[in-house]
Amino acid sequence: MKNLTKKIMIFSMVGMMQVGFGAAVLEASPLHTENSHRFVQFDDRHDDDHWRQHEHDERLRRENERHRHEMERREHESRREWRERQERERQHHEDNLREIGAFLIGIAIGASN
Repeated sequence: MKNLTKKIMIFSMVGMMQVGFGAAVLEASPLHTENSHRFVQFDDRHDDDHWRQHEHDERLRRENERHRHEMERREHESRREWRERQERERQHHEDNLREIGAFLIGIAIGASN
């Protein structure tokens, strides 16, 4: 009888250990995490992107206004001087538009991260 009691107690303990180990494995399983707590990080990236887009639009508006003003002919300059200044201004305007475009690309790259 003592042997039978010892065997029953040993098998009971082994069974309880297996149940405990199985429960631990199930809790750690990635399939089980779908309803668990999730961490949500709130950030103001959307507001930051909106501000950057507004900054881009404002820079573009200011550059176009400056360009329009510079393309007008001055009272004191000859036709030849005016055409030379227009050509320099066109080049300057294109450079500024490229710089502003690079700013917009930087916004797009920052938003994708």
